[in-house]
Amino acid sequence: MTRKKVNMAFIENETARKSTFKKRKRGVLKKAHELATLCDIPICVIVNSAYESNPEMWPSREAADKVVSQWRMMSVMDQTKRMVNQESFLQQRITKATESWRKARRENKELEMKNIMFDCLSGKTLVSRLPKCDLRDFGSVIEQHLKDVNRRMEILKRNDDESSSSLVPIDAATTSSAMPMIEMGSSSSSGMPMIEMGSSSVEFHEKIRDQSQNTLNMKNTNKDLDMNKKQW
Repeated sequence: MTRKKVNMAFIENETARKSTFKKRKRGVLKKAHELATLCDIPICVIVNSAYESNPEMWPSREAADKVVSQWRMMSVMDQTKRMVNQESFLQQRITKATESWRKARRENKELEMKNIMFDCLSGKTLVSRLPKCDLRDFGSVIEQHLKDVNRRMEILKRNDDESSSSLVPIDAATTSSAMPMIEMGSSSSSGMPMIEMGSSSVEFHEKIRDQSQNTLNMKNTNKDLDMNKKQW
């Protein structure tokens, strides 16, 4: 049987409140003993209640005095640097949740733009069909891919220069014939620009980037023309 959820409110019944106090106090002292044993740290618990004439100190008054003395010897900054109230605690949780939400939103947007980029590569969509609000994000993703490709090419070129003496020369004709030329779409039938892949992936990303920028400029121009027509 599942445990009943405790209502976090003041217990009006005095008998039930006293019984709950004793039970919860035993639980707190048990947790303090486990913490001191498992982590080997000085700890004390002071309980001052209306049900007992004198405050109760765990594990003993001497041990409690020692812990309190060590705490008082610390500076004010060290004493209060980890103290939080309910408002500051909730504010920290809200800040962390907001940062996690922004990070997840940014990652999802980048993944969406990557899928659109691959759809453009396979001919499933056109850059001109993208909404204006996505063009800048799309261009940012392409720019990042271009940086990654250029960085990878520099590393490979550096490695080739270092080991050029041990490499066997490769015929340029064989290299050129091993790289097929691919045409995507037809400018006359589907309205899709011609993209040739053969020189490098950098050229493809640059063409996609130029197409997105041209599409954005065309939309801005059309918007300006519409505004001029309305003024006339």
